[in-house]
Amino acid sequence: MRKGLVVALGLSFAASVALAHTGVKNMTVMKRMEAMQSMGDSTKVLGQMAKGERTFNAETARAAALAIARHAAETPVLFEERAEDPKDEAKPVIWEQFEDFATKSEKLEKVAMRLAGSVESVDDVRAGLGEIGAACKACHEVYRE
Repeated sequence: MRKGLVVALGLSFAASVALAHTGVKNMTVMKRMEAMQSMGDSTKVLGQMAKGERTFNAETARAAALAIARHAAETPVLFEERAEDPKDEAKPVIWEQFEDFATKSEKLEKVAMRLAGSVESVDDVRAGLGEIGAACKACHEVYRE
């Protein structure tokens, strides 16, 4: 049950980000959205493996986890400037609680790096994806429209 929820969360995130890109005029906001899209795409790869829709491949899983970690590490930098766009899904509270926002990004980075360094089986992907989903949700609940 939990695995399905995490996979659904990742897939819906990827789809909503793709739709949100249409009409974005502020390039800073666009860069943020592109980084989030990349994390969503990588989460989708892991989710497909976890659900058996894609053959498990440790190297591919590691690459997906590393991409998530890389974008999580750059997320605070992407949000340092308080840029806005009508299509932006970032809540203003990010800049009021920036330290917490950055801490949540760092947690996602650590979780993804741990998965990248330890994935050997589809069960590892499932466990790691659960942690990644929880880290994403913790940030999105507070900081995303």
